[in-house]
Amino acid sequence: MSSVIDQAVQAHLIANAPRSRAIPATLRYDRADPFAVRLVFPPVASLDGTEVVWTFGRDLLAEGLSEPVGAGDVQIWPATPDGEHDILVVEFHTAGGLAVVQFDAADVRSFLTRSCEMVPQGSEAQHLDVEADLAALLREAQ
Repeated sequence: MSSVIDQAVQAHLIANAPRSRAIPATLRYDRADPFAVRLVFPPVASLDGTEVVWTFGRDLLAEGLSEPVGAGDVQIWPATPDGEHDILVVEFHTAGGLAVVQFDAADVRSFLTRSCEMVPQGSEAQHLDVEADLAALLREAQ
């Protein structure tokens, strides 16, 4: 079984000008970093033409499906703007500004289900390799 889950998702960048647009993105979960998820935007989706990766807690993403969460660089909340389609809104804050992106909530739920099949919620600590992480940290410090 692979230790990484990549799931392509369609994101909608919410903007005032010129207008909102669809952009590709990938949700990534790696058993080696069991508490985190990564949201990867390809170079075509960024202003400077480089890949953009946001890393935040898997629990934050899961909680954001049912209620507003986050108080820092990443804030997430559920929405049903047309009364029918469930979406997940993710707001990213940087020193240079902010970006608001929407996802189909069903895609995010599917991704989280797959990640929890790999590493059940509550068992993340069992998948950490503390000794290897410490050794890598010490190598970087030299």
